[in-house]
Formats: sequence, structure tokens, C-alpha cells
Amino acid sequence: MGQQINLPTTRTQCIGAYLARPAGKPKGGIVVIQEIFGVNAHMRSVVDRFAEHGYTAIAPAFFDHLESGVELGYDRAGYAKGKQLITELGLDRALEDVASAAEAISSAGRIGTVGYCWGGTVALLSALRLGLPSVSYYGARNLPFLHEVPKAPVMFHFGEKDPNIPPEMVAKHREAMPQMDVFTYPADHGFNRDVGAQYHPASAQLAMQRTLAFFEQHLADA
Repeated sequence: MGQQINLPTTRTQCIGAYLARPAGKPKGGIVVIQEIFGVNAHMRSVVDRFAEHGYTAIAPAFFDHLESGVELGYDRAGYAKGKQLITELGLDRALEDVASAAEAISSAGRIGTVGYCWGGTVALLSALRLGLPSVSYYGARNLPFLHEVPKAPVMFHFGEKDPNIPPEMVAKHREAMPQMDVFTYPADHGFNRDVGAQYHPASAQLAMQRTLAFFEQHLADA
């Protein structure tokens, strides 16, 4: 369904991106923000799924700033390499790329973001600093930013069995942003990723329903 494109960024370098368009007039646009594993087959399938639901969706390949075409596996080596790359990339440059991707699909209408794991924190920052309505899935790096005042709505999804995000960490989201929806599920970290042991179909389906309702509310034409 989708296609690879070149995405101009605010810096001199273009990066790749995976873009998918809906069959009819788009309901809006969604920037899909990857986990630490790059824009791999799973992330492309997420982009395709949002396009099937009526949105123009794009996943920028942030790691192209560092290495071209990074697609990592979910083994120990993949985790280690992904963590190295996100550390080297930094959140500020990722946020610049989100803004570039949002601009690239601006003809679709209002733009939001959805992010997973590391991308969940980038999605939070997209709401805080870019004013894009955003959905953050299990962002374990959110806490340092919860004091910032959101410029747009944000929805949070967490797994109750996630060892990286204990209940007290989830509670801090509710305390800092009582006006935002914070949902938990009887699942582990990465419960939306349908290519591994952490996948929890019932939780993934419910979270997707809530995510789509969020975008229907916040990206619909005024």
C-alpha cells in the first residue's frame, strides 16, 4: 500500500520515510514514530493500518541521519544497536524530523502523531512543543518532560506488566496531566507489536479503538 519517499528535513540532509495514503479523501494526517528498531516491516504495517482507517500516514526514518535503511530485529543485538542509535540521534533532532514529516503531509488536513516506546516519548514532545495532537504508547522516557505545558492533547497507553514503567510512573502522568487520558492494559511493554512475545491482541485492539477515536475527535475538520 505504501511507498518509500525522500523527506527533506530542517538540516541539509534528506532522510527516507514510508508513506501510505487512504483510498478516499483523508481524514487528516498522522506521523507514525518508530520504536528503537527503525522503520522496519512492523512499523510499515502500522502506517498501512492508519491509511486503511482513512489517514495519510508517514513514518520518518530518523536513523538515516546516522545510517541508511536501519531495520533491526528484536534480539539482544537489535536492542543494543537501537539504544545506541537513539542516544546518538537525540530527541531534539527527532522532533525536527516530526515537524518536517507533518509539513510533508499537510495537504491531508490536520496532523497528529502516534509513537511507540522511544517514539512514545517523541509523540509526547510533539504535543508539548509542536502542538500536534498525539498518542503515546509506553513511553518510558516521558518523566523529564511531564512538567511542560501541552500545546495539544495527548493520550497515553501503558502495559500494567511493563517492567520499565511501574505503576508509580504511570501515576505521575495522571498527576501531571489530569486533563489527559491515561489508559493501562493487562499487558507487557510493546503490547501493540504483533511480531513478538509481548504482543497482547485484546489490549492492542482496545488501544487502537481509543487511538482512532482520539484522532477522529482532534483531527476532524472544524
